[in-house]
Amino acid sequence: MFNSQLLEEATESLPSGLKESYKRLKKTADILIKEGEPLVGQSPKEVIWTKNKSKLYHYIPTTKKVKKTPILLIYALINKPYILDLTKGNSFVEYLVNEGFDVYLLDWGTFAHEDRHLKFDDIIHDYIAKAVNKVLRFSGAKEISLLGYCMGGTLTSIYASLYENAPIKNLIFVTSPFDFSDTGLYGAFLNEKYFALDKAVDTLGNIPPEMIDFGNKMLKPVTNFVGPYVTLLDRSDNTKFIKSWQLMQKWVTDGIPFPGEAYRQWIREFYQQNKLLSGDLEIRGRKVDVSNIKANVLNISATKDHIAMPCQVEALNEHISSVDKQYVSIPSGHVSIMFGPVSLKTTYPTIGKWLAERS
Repeated sequence: MFNSQLLEEATESLPSGLKESYKRLKKTADILIKEGEPLVGQSPKEVIWTKNKSKLYHYIPTTKKVKKTPILLIYALINKPYILDLTKGNSFVEYLVNEGFDVYLLDWGTFAHEDRHLKFDDIIHDYIAKAVNKVLRFSGAKEISLLGYCMGGTLTSIYASLYENAPIKNLIFVTSPFDFSDTGLYGAFLNEKYFALDKAVDTLGNIPPEMIDFGNKMLKPVTNFVGPYVTLLDRSDNTKFIKSWQLMQKWVTDGIPFPGEAYRQWIREFYQQNKLLSGDLEIRGRKVDVSNIKANVLNISATKDHIAMPCQVEALNEHISSVDKQYVSIPSGHVSIMFGPVSLKTTYPTIGKWLAERS
């Protein structure tokens, strides 16, 4: 029978270097096996509207004076949106609320088998459009700001293009792909010559989050599959780092199924056919023309982003009609732009200052 006490006693006789290596290895194992999951999404909020699995949250104000223009946060159809409210002290939601913004978030929930027929058409018209109207009614405001992160920004741009008469004052896009003419390794992975898109959707219904996570990690396999654990081993004595590591790993592995028909559209009409900026994308029979976008726009990319490369993000500004439009590239990655030191030092203040001047 394994005796942990004898093992501990035996390690005491090891050279100091080996002893430290053992301690780091043991600490890493304890973190991975024994410690519970961290709490996430802790900013106080209330549900003001639901549809299917989705919930529209309103975050409780923390200041007496709240800016009059509400902001609605829209995330992608993969993973969960609590990356925007990961932990106290490093939460974009918390930052906005503390700065006096009236903050709302559309949480898609977890799609199930019965949602496999959902398309972008439904997401835009039946979810985003209705959520915007609900925020306006709930807040009593005459105009609204929208922030889309990752694919959420792509969806937001489609909504703003189709609803050109909606009272949208400000649009903020964070690491959102718009131009799919160059998608890096994704282009090779998803090439229609090799990727059996229809067979995948017809067989699986919804696309499992594990499949999407695997594809994302394959863009940088050593860094993504091995890197986090090597780093944890090296820094297992750093309590602050361990907390951040646990939070990030919880979010990365907490994916949701991607509705099959929406996934078919996403891959075929965006990655394979690049229809958005060309004006060839149709949503419920109407062409999406991004030149209809006239609101103030802040378009943000991450210099080290390999999921939504800066060239994919920046291209939008050439096609929209906004007079007040700004493109900013922040030295970070696709996720670290919203969680970590760079987010606190650069991303949050950049968005906060820009938005405050226009709210």
